[in-house]
Amino acid sequence: MDTDVQLPERDRSPDPVPGEERGSRSSRFPRLLGFPHRAWRWIRGGGPLRRAGTLLAAWLVCVLLVSSYVVQPFVIPSGSMENTLRIGDRVLVNKLAYGSGEQPRRGDVIVFDGTGSFVQDPPAENAGTALVRKLASSVGLMEPGPTHYVKRVVGVGGDRVVCCDRRGRLAVNGRTVTEDYLFPGDAASRVPFVAVVPEGRLWVMGDHRGASSDSRDHLGEPGGGMVPVDRVVGRVDWIAWPVGRWTSLKRPDAFADVPEPRPDAAHGGGPSGAP
Repeated sequence: MDTDVQLPERDRSPDPVPGEERGSRSSRFPRLLGFPHRAWRWIRGGGPLRRAGTLLAAWLVCVLLVSSYVVQPFVIPSGSMENTLRIGDRVLVNKLAYGSGEQPRRGDVIVFDGTGSFVQDPPAENAGTALVRKLASSVGLMEPGPTHYVKRVVGVGGDRVVCCDRRGRLAVNGRTVTEDYLFPGDAASRVPFVAVVPEGRLWVMGDHRGASSDSRDHLGEPGGGMVPVDRVVGRVDWIAWPVGRWTSLKRPDAFADVPEPRPDAAHGGGPSGAP
């Protein structure tokens, strides 16, 4: 083997080769990488008021993120869900309850936006008031927006809901339902009705039937009083306030024996709630 082969000499020119510089990314963005340090120095150098304001702003951002995507507190504004929920109760709405294809089920207590089903013309609200309401309702200090409601799911897509039998009970898909959660002394409904729930919608009613404006009151309106599933904000899973009412809400057994709807249920007799 020839060990005396001369290697080509490297270019010793002091001038760089023209072309795109191949520097590291950190050298390209020195100001961006230094931002956290400068921000921390700015916070520390501003005294206690600046630090308190920064902590408050960070807390508000975290609260808004959690309430927008995970759990949101709501103030119960009326007695339509008594005695399950009372006026002034702070409930926690689970916004992840219906993720991954899960759908509301009969017996669930839900919060929903009633635009297009319970409210045809939402009241106007200026941007400032809307922002204040959003911030305050995110921590349970104000009632939710004027189009938000809390009710119990009684019928899901395809169900035929009929009221009432001789004992004042409603039936879902031909099976009578004993609603132990109703306000004491209430009948299932004082007004008889027959409603067929379209796919993708819900028939909802309050537990205090004598004081609840619910799907029954909107049968003749656009949407037929049926709430679109995509308008559901979440499921009420807990009562968080007052302390004496701390509890979780469980789905009742009232609907456990209700059969699945028949394909021809929509052609049953009686007035239909379908739009």
